[in-house]
Amino acid sequence: MTEMFHHKIVFLGPPGCGKTTAVQTYSEIETVNTDVKATEASVTMIKETTTVALDYGAVVLDKETKIHLYGTPGQERFDFMWEILGGDSNGIVILVDHTSEDPIGTLNFYFEKVHDFLEKVPSVVGINKFDSPSSHGLTLDDYKAAVAKSDFKNIPVYEVDMRKEDDVRFLVMTLLFSNPLSLQKEAE
Repeated sequence: MTEMFHHKIVFLGPPGCGKTTAVQTYSEIETVNTDVKATEASVTMIKETTTVALDYGAVVLDKETKIHLYGTPGQERFDFMWEILGGDSNGIVILVDHTSEDPIGTLNFYFEKVHDFLEKVPSVVGINKFDSPSSHGLTLDDYKAAVAKSDFKNIPVYEVDMRKEDDVRFLVMTLLFSNPLSLQKEAE
């Protein structure tokens, strides 16, 4: 019998950026979510419900590889969950809502808040809702320039749609194949 290797991918970002959607889109199992009615004014303007603990889903890639998908709550008051879920992850996806008021500021905020994880774990940035109109006129190159100015110059940045399974899969595969050491660690 072949041993199954388990990989943990964490989706991180502000409320409404697509974390829950990403987990639901790619998971092969019925997802677990902890959505409740949103009460914060900044969140109710974006959506009716919000994640307060985590989203969970999973996908089996082959007979040896299972991916566990976790979505974090977006509100800063739940930042303790970012640490709990991110601590032993094999990869972090930072999602940014292109239509938000200050997506570059949001990206920089998450770089600062999870700085320690990003130094240890493969990461990727997904710019979600790029096909929707925005008031700031940012391009993908603007996001790449913001990453280049950060401490994490080598983190790739992609335009994605978390409603599309291929886009979520692409982010996950980018993480799994970006750092052979993380895969090696699982094998030990």
